[in-house]
Amino acid sequence: MNNRFEDLMYQAGLTAQGCWDEMDSYDHEAIEKFAELIVRECINATGNCAGTGDMIKEHFGIEE
Repeated sequence: MNNRFEDLMYQAGLTAQGCWDEMDSYDHEAIEKFAELIVRECINATGNCAGTGDMIKEHFGIEE
């Protein structure tokens, strides 16, 4: 996960004071995995047309 995920979690209110800290590691991992799955769905939807999927992976720091 890169800073872009963290920025989006902040915008969603997940990193509001106490919110993220009160969650356990299972919750953290589940939220991060959910975000990654959404990004992967977007990548799959593009069919990597003109390298779009690769750009999305790079933007969000998604590894193969």
